[in-house]
Parts: sequence; structure tokens; C-alpha cells
Amino acid sequence: MKKISAIILSLLISSSAVASNSHGYGIHYIHGEGDVRGIKLAYEYHAAELLPRDWHNLSLYFESSVNFWRFGDSGDYDQNLVLAMSPVFRYPIAMYHDRPLQVEFGIGVALLEDTQFAGKNVSTHYQFEDRVGLVYELGQANVALRYIHYSNAGFKSPNPGLDFLSLSYSSKF
Repeated sequence: MKKISAIILSLLISSSAVASNSHGYGIHYIHGEGDVRGIKLAYEYHAAELLPRDWHNLSLYFESSVNFWRFGDSGDYDQNLVLAMSPVFRYPIAMYHDRPLQVEFGIGVALLEDTQFAGKNVSTHYQFEDRVGLVYELGQANVALRYIHYSNAGFKSPNPGLDFLSLSYSSKF
């Protein structure tokens, strides 16, 4: 009985932590140059408490993601797996139908499985993930259009970079 009580108590505590609206997920369709397509699945931790109180309207979240990229025809294609982590800042720029439209920006790190992808040699497995986007809030959820760039910042040549547009849906849970 003590074990069952402990399990129930731990479930209640963990569910109240989840109900704090600090946690979320994102599903992104990404499309890159040269017909690169992919899916990005993300976990978001919203950390408003880390910013100073006088930074009005600026919000912060940390995103951890796994990306599945594919290039080429179904019979002959190239694929890549990417793990990434980024701090992301958002700032409201307008209201549309009584909901905020925000600009988003962030720079994080990424680990690419393969440095040869889509006809490019990006030289290093470690890359920076830069992003800028527009986010439209829908209450606990949002939709966003982002430009995402991966590059090794010139640490090793060649450094052609990889560019993507992302259309995403995110929600807190």
C-alpha cells in the first residue's frame, strides 16, 4: 500500500509540474534548398523566470530537437539525422485578431550525423543553428514560419551552410 501511495503521489506531483505550462512540443515541416525536406520534432522548456522583470514582453524558451532530413528521389536519396539545442527569444511586434504576432530569434548548437549532405560538404559534425521567425499565438498553441541556417561559423572550410524554411505548430502541455 505504501508503494502504491508513493506512486500515486509522484504522479500527482509530476502532473502538477507539467500543468505549469513550462513544457511544450513542436512539430516542424522543413524545406531546404535543392529540394531538401524534413521533419523536426522538438521539446520546449519555457523559462520566463530566467529573464529580468524589467525586460517587458520578452520571453525565453529552450528547444531540444531531433531532425530527419531527406534529399533526392525515393529510389536514390540522401538522409541526415540532426540533434539540436537552442535558446530562443520571442518579442511581440503586433496584435492580429486580438492575438500576439511575435518575432523570434535564437542561436544554438547542432550535431549532424553526416557532414556530406545534399551535395554539400559542411566539414564538421558540429554546427550552429541560427533562426529568425514570425510566430502567431493561438492561446496555448502557436503557428510559426521560420528561416533556419546551419553553419560551422567558419571554424573549418568549406562552410557552405544549409538553409531551411520551417512551418511549425507548437503547443504547451
